[in-house]
Amino acid sequence: MLCSLARLDGFRSAMAMAGLDTDPRLMRFGDFHVQSGFEHAMDLLDGPDRPSAIFAGSDLQALGVLEAARVRGLRVPQDLSVVGYDDVPLAQWSSPPLTTVRQPLRHMAEEASRMLLRPDDPGAAAQRIELATHLVVRLSTARPAGD
Repeated sequence: MLCSLARLDGFRSAMAMAGLDTDPRLMRFGDFHVQSGFEHAMDLLDGPDRPSAIFAGSDLQALGVLEAARVRGLRVPQDLSVVGYDDVPLAQWSSPPLTTVRQPLRHMAEEASRMLLRPDDPGAAAQRIELATHLVVRLSTARPAGD
C-alpha cells in the first residue's frame, strides 16, 4: 500500500535526521491490525538484541505490540517504548495511553472529496496534497534506561 511506503519513508527520514541508522533486520511488514502487531512484536522481543522501542505502522498494530510486551513481562515505557500511527480514539484509552502520530483525517477526507467532485478538471485527479502530521506524546514512551 502506498501509505505503508510513505510511513516507512517518513520513519527512515526521521531516523536519518536524528543521525541514527535503520536496520532492515528489525523492520517488519504487517497489515495494520492488532494480530499483525502482536506477532511481529513477539518475534522482535524474542531476538537476541531486544529493541528499546517499537514504532508501529498503525495504532492497531501498536496495541498488538503492547500486548506482546505484557505477555513477555515487559513494562511500557520503562522496558519498551511504543509508538503508533493514526491517533485513533482508542489510542488514548490503551494502557498505558499510546504515543502516536496524528493525521488530519477530517482534512484528508475533505480534500479527497474536493478532488473527486471538481467538475471537468482532468488535472485534478493527478494532484497530490501533503498535509501535516504531528506527534501526540502520551505515556507509552520514555527515554531508554541509562540515557
